[in-house]
Amino acid sequence: MFVDTAKVKLQAGKGGDGAVSFRHEIYIPKGGPDGGDGGKGGSIIFRADKDTNTLLDFRYNPELKAEDGHNGSGQRSAGRSGKDLIVEVPIGTVVRRDGEILADLAEDTEEAVIAKGGDGGFGNAHFKSSTRQTPVIAEVGEPGEAFEASLELKLIADVGLVGLPNAGKSTFLSVVSNARPEIADYPFTTLTPQLGVATVDGQDILIADIPGLIEGAADGKGLGHDFLRHVDRTAVLLHLVDVYSDDAGEAYRVIRHELERYSDLAHRPEIVALTKCEGVDSEIIEMQKSAILAVNPKARIFAISSAAKQGITELLRALMKEKNANKRNIDARSGVSDEVGAEPTAVNPSNDIPVITLGAEQLSKAWKAEKIDDKFVVTGPKIEKFARRTDLNNYASVNRLRDIMKKLGIRAELTSLGAQPNSIISIAGKEFTLVEDY
Repeated sequence: MFVDTAKVKLQAGKGGDGAVSFRHEIYIPKGGPDGGDGGKGGSIIFRADKDTNTLLDFRYNPELKAEDGHNGSGQRSAGRSGKDLIVEVPIGTVVRRDGEILADLAEDTEEAVIAKGGDGGFGNAHFKSSTRQTPVIAEVGEPGEAFEASLELKLIADVGLVGLPNAGKSTFLSVVSNARPEIADYPFTTLTPQLGVATVDGQDILIADIPGLIEGAADGKGLGHDFLRHVDRTAVLLHLVDVYSDDAGEAYRVIRHELERYSDLAHRPEIVALTKCEGVDSEIIEMQKSAILAVNPKARIFAISSAAKQGITELLRALMKEKNANKRNIDARSGVSDEVGAEPTAVNPSNDIPVITLGAEQLSKAWKAEKIDDKFVVTGPKIEKFARRTDLNNYASVNRLRDIMKKLGIRAELTSLGAQPNSIISIAGKEFTLVEDY
């Protein structure tokens, strides 16, 4: 069963908690803190796989979860990092979150981190200083990213077949390649895209048979957007027109109009083929060619017969020439860099936990405080990261967060907004109260 769209819930692994531990050995008094750090949560990584050709598995497994990181322990023992979850998807899969493209996997074995695992918390060994010899502070691990992603498969082929229903696309593909699409003398025989490999002069060319389009397809009518996406990546369009059409020019115009309204397909290199030309009078063929040229004077038109295998080799050679001359970079065509606005996500092989410090950048006012109902809500990437790693059940840990807020100037801003001791502060979903000393 061919499935080219799916939704999946992703849950990256939570980071492990840091440990509060002190070294206890005979004859070694005051051994000091030795709590280890928590391990990093596993990330969810999508990998393009040439042997996978459908998103069907996600219909039966709509939730993906990576392994949590393990907690730290004594003797500075760091917890084991959670295993990354590697998810194999077909080449051409686009992953979106709330409409924004996260990854466009266009090559075999290409990978992207889709949901990042949470960092592990620091153990109390991290918090020893000259003035704090016995810290009882340890951080909890951060939660991993969790969201619903939408997956969309766009077939990657050299040539995309387009045309009205019953134009002869399936017959053409079955003759020139090893594909065996269903063929019948009625419209919409093809309900799913078909791929076939044709060989000409020792070179292979990958051809995609797209289900027949109708007027209004760009608005979603008929099979509409469900299959227009599959010609979005092709290097060359082969537009098939039935020579027995009442008006070949009108049949050609209808599809051209839909392509113009969907993406940039109308500007893709194109070859036109009049099909079913066996036994047809040459004058009729020339009349139909003239009708097509009236719509597009630059159209390159071949007269072929798939059943009689007439003109097939010449057409395939023309397609191969166009493919070699015009095939563009898939990433540039799909516009990932424009939509995402950043370089593609790379897999980070390191599981090291970054040390969070209060440098000049962090001390800058990269946060916002506001009163919402009866709470004071603070937002900002750095302070939220500190809050997520604060153990609210550990009084010393909460006081550390309060101290950070004071150094960042957040405490003073909250006071100016009317916050009093025992006012509720909310940061990254964690709530605690102000106290007099902070």
